[in-house]
Amino acid sequence: MKSALQLLIVLVGISFLHSCKAKTPNNKQKLESALDSSIDKHSYSNIEQISTKHLDLELDIHFDSKSIYGVARHEMINKGTDTAIFDIKNIDIQKVTIGKETEVETDFVIGNWDKDSILGRPLHVTIKNDTKYVNIYYKTTEESAALQWLDPEQTTGKKHPFLFTQGQAILTRTWIPIQDTPKNRITYSAKVKLPKELMPVMSATNPTKINDSGEYSFEMKQAIPCYLIALAAGNIEYKKLSENSGIYTEPELIKACHYEFEDLPKMIVAAENLYGKYRWEQYDVIVLPYAFPYGGMENPRLTFANPTLITGDRSLVSVIAHELAHSWSGNLVTNATWDDFWLNEGFTVYFENRIMENLQGKDVADILLIIEKQELDAELNEFSHGKHPEDTQLKLSLVGRDPDDGMTQVAYIKGALFLKTLENKVGRKKFDAFLKNYFSEFAFKSVTTEQFVEYLENHLLAPNKIAFNTHEWIYEQGMPSNCIKLVSQRFNDVKLLSKRFAAGENIFKKKIKYVKVPGKRKKMRVVEQLERSKYITQEWQQFIRQLPQDIGAEKMRELDANLDFKNWGNSEILAEWFVLGVENNYADVKPQMEKFLIKVGRRKYLTPIYKALAKNPANKAWAKQVYEKAKGNYHEISKATMEEILK
Repeated sequence: MKSALQLLIVLVGISFLHSCKAKTPNNKQKLESALDSSIDKHSYSNIEQISTKHLDLELDIHFDSKSIYGVARHEMINKGTDTAIFDIKNIDIQKVTIGKETEVETDFVIGNWDKDSILGRPLHVTIKNDTKYVNIYYKTTEESAALQWLDPEQTTGKKHPFLFTQGQAILTRTWIPIQDTPKNRITYSAKVKLPKELMPVMSATNPTKINDSGEYSFEMKQAIPCYLIALAAGNIEYKKLSENSGIYTEPELIKACHYEFEDLPKMIVAAENLYGKYRWEQYDVIVLPYAFPYGGMENPRLTFANPTLITGDRSLVSVIAHELAHSWSGNLVTNATWDDFWLNEGFTVYFENRIMENLQGKDVADILLIIEKQELDAELNEFSHGKHPEDTQLKLSLVGRDPDDGMTQVAYIKGALFLKTLENKVGRKKFDAFLKNYFSEFAFKSVTTEQFVEYLENHLLAPNKIAFNTHEWIYEQGMPSNCIKLVSQRFNDVKLLSKRFAAGENIFKKKIKYVKVPGKRKKMRVVEQLERSKYITQEWQQFIRQLPQDIGAEKMRELDANLDFKNWGNSEILAEWFVLGVENNYADVKPQMEKFLIKVGRRKYLTPIYKALAKNPANKAWAKQVYEKAKGNYHEISKATMEEILK
């Protein structure tokens, strides 16, 4: 990626989007100087000179043309510059004005694309050195990657279209012209207009019932990074869980979602008991259609969730615990740049694990983290033999790369294990007090890794005279040798069960025992048999992972005959089983696998399955055929990853 200054050296050939009449400013050098001062290498914005304080949006949603006509009204803090620079990508800028009560049209220039088309383009707006209000009139396009437009048949209800956004990491600029850096935090309000039969919700104050006008107002009073501005719209209902929590989803799913997330109020209490009061007033969850590319997204006040979490047995609710934890780590205290992404996710996985320990006990919490550690180990091995072994560091250097490249198990699990190891070293009581103070000290601020390291040294390590290899954990590759060792007897038992089956033992054979009945002379006949319900999801994941990779189709068929993995509605199990099936040419799973790949857009599950299929030419050809059927159900984030695998 070229430097910001290099990108502006050649202004010849600048394209003027849509029908707007953009004009070249008189002083090109000032424009170049302003852009070069950008402190976030994934943003063109000159927030050191001028920054958005409050954003007021006017959004007119058109499902027929799959576009949004918008006005982004920026209230700005201007330190005396005559140029404001915003980030845009694949949106049409129609005109720009300055002023609040009286708007005056002003000149603007749209700069060149970055080398790899990752960042999009800078929008340079000519202003006065005392300008406080900049209004950008625009329209989204078919290539606005943050927007996922779904036709009725792609929803559960099959009657109405659906729209949702995904802004993290740098996609907000594809649907709002904005200074797209997590370093700058803003408040925002919005007026949204859409067809009367649909209801919108945002990461802000939300309606709980549809109205007759098709017009809605929103407000987010707390300052947030702009990647957390989020919108969803469709045929959705709301069901209350507690005074400050509830569920949005399509009517067909509302009952199942309410049951699945019934313990959400308990999660909020557990989180507050750990690290202080919940600062966002309301905590709701919206369960989106299957096309959503993640398990969850921590949009403040309104977590976006994937319906793959709805299993009927609450076995995947740790994802909601994770998104709730983001209300402290990530939303309240935010990574200043995408190189510091581990500050969001490592803290959140640690916090999530503590919430699950409170709700389900240490045994289950340890199992959850051990499973994730296995996934981290596999990824570390992959990175160490790949193009970027430096990606095994917590602090990254992603200049010239998509920040999505940093969204790996390293940030999540290595980050969490760093904190878990710290806790083990200093003691839980001291560590909890430190984290509670950290969240309070940096509330509603964006911080760098270096700021955290300094705070850690000054407020935990030095006062307690504790030596810790912080630098090795954060700035060096791989896993430090002092990483805490997690052990679970339940996991060991499942591992042994898997080995026994692989060795040829009939683990499904009925066993008859005679157990003494209290108060009686006779014994009761008891029949014992291995049942799927006796183990939690993560234990079955361990069972599958411990099977030999070449276990063979016949052994897999035997497992399906007794446990029916291939028809289990749990996506965690299905993803593991399908990968093993591909590796063993177990054709029985192909029909279910095809249905799964077409239905589910969650990247976590799609990636390992497509990777397994891509290893073999025949399977890869089949995968490409399935992908052509499925890609309309995938968000741009998932599509980009799958196309890289199948290219």
